[in-house]
Amino acid sequence: MGKSVKLSSQTQVTRWETLMQANYGTPHISLTRGKGIEVWDVDGKKYLDLLGGIATNLLGHSHPKVVSAITKQSRELTHVSNFYSHNPGLNLAEKLIEMTGDESARVFFCNSGAEANEAALKLSRLTRRKRVVATRGAFHGRTMGALSLTGQPAKKDPFKPLIQRVAHVEFGDAKALAKKVNRKTAMVIIEPIMGEAGVVVPPAGYLKAAREICNRTGALLVLDCVQTGMGRTGNWFGFEHEGIAPDVITVAKGLGGGLPLGAMIALGNAANLFQAGMHGTTFGGNPIACAAANVVIDEIEAKGYLALNTTKGALIRNLISPINGVVGCRGRGLLIGIQVQENKAKEIANRLAQMGFLVNAASDEVIRLAPAYVISEKQILKFAGAFAEVCDEVYGG
Repeated sequence: MGKSVKLSSQTQVTRWETLMQANYGTPHISLTRGKGIEVWDVDGKKYLDLLGGIATNLLGHSHPKVVSAITKQSRELTHVSNFYSHNPGLNLAEKLIEMTGDESARVFFCNSGAEANEAALKLSRLTRRKRVVATRGAFHGRTMGALSLTGQPAKKDPFKPLIQRVAHVEFGDAKALAKKVNRKTAMVIIEPIMGEAGVVVPPAGYLKAAREICNRTGALLVLDCVQTGMGRTGNWFGFEHEGIAPDVITVAKGLGGGLPLGAMIALGNAANLFQAGMHGTTFGGNPIACAAANVVIDEIEAKGYLALNTTKGALIRNLISPINGVVGCRGRGLLIGIQVQENKAKEIANRLAQMGFLVNAASDEVIRLAPAYVISEKQILKFAGAFAEVCDEVYGG
């Protein structure tokens, strides 16, 4: 058991195909270490990581304050379940409630975005309504409840039948939303920006209209901030620019700074719906993950990353937009989608990886960027230069 293997990219590919199920496909890059937004593979090749663990490693890889917090907490208390409280979790809940600006808010900790959205779905059933409205193209997770909310047929169809009475409308279309939501609707769930679908930004006023529709009908407004949250867009959750407050906020990904951690935050009357025994998780709000999250939030505040993310994101979009083959560059803060011509996103992503830049082809025509907040102007310029070089190769300079 556990026999020693000489590591190389090819041996790791072989091991993966021998050991792992096929749900992800086979990765051809095997990473061994990272620092900031730089990572190294088993062959010693260095990359700039522009995806950040899919919007997760907010302070980059191996940030010394995160490492210190994890190490210290592991020596004190690693896990206690939900039978007992612990200071890292209570401190984090206080910070999240302060971030909402609403003292009525209450927190449920879990391990992932899918779990946070599952919790929101269960919470909505306590309104004694059954219908849910979500949006086409949205991604809310792959567990059966969250998958039912997800608006991507390719991910859903193999697992039908899913939860019933979930309707999907066009993202960004307030009139379509108003037609579908009524007094039998338990909740409306929306991403402030659709991440998995290719960083799709709704028109101004859309979230505000959704709030007004939910006010009229009594439906809960749930904002899935798993990708937009924790400061990535330039504010804490990604909806504040609309001047609204939802009934439920779900966060994960960047919350733990690289450790598995999610939260479902309920506000106002929704905060009182769950009663003892109605929902739970063994590992949610683990002390080590919460210790890391507290450091992440403190560092975001100390370094002014909310404002810096807006500036850095604008720089990336301004540099990328004029490049040959780029149709548009959209997003907010450091959540960016680059739309390219001729469905060449996957080819461009592969060529960038060969040059030492890791990005994600969210679709055939969109490349998604979600780098750590520690990315420097020098690294941004380096990436933009490589992107221009690759696009000249693909489209002809």
